Amino acid sequence: MAAVERAEQGLVDRWRDILAVHARTLCELDRALHQHGLGASDFEVLDVLATGASVDGGNAYRVQEIAERVHLSQSALSRLIGRLEKDGLVERCMCPEDRRGVRVSLTAKGRTLHGEVLPLQRAVLGRMLTGGPESRD
Repeated sequence: MAAVERAEQGLVDRWRDILAVHARTLCELDRALHQHGLGASDFEVLDVLATGASVDGGNAYRVQEIAERVHLSQSALSRLIGRLEKDGLVERCMCPEDRRGVRVSLTAKGRTLHGEVLPLQRAVLGRMLTGGPESRD
């Protein structure tokens, strides 16, 4: 095999390793969060809302801002936000500066659940991504 082909195969192998770690970690997160009624993507949205500040410095995020951080399509994110809103974890309101835009923020219930689940999510990430003896192959 030529050097170029070996280098290309190395890139492909590395890419597939990254995908495998992602898939295993996502499955483990979903398994751990399920007992709290959340999936990994649900938690990511709660985490973005709980731990950051929106572009304008407030606690409410435009849906587009969340989409950029959680890597979901606009339509998938809208459905997820709808479920979280139905569960009383987030609330939507119209953007005062753009009446077509929607802002999303955590409710008190959402903030409480995020605080309860945060250590669990971080423990799974630590276990799965550090490559230590507890990580799964």
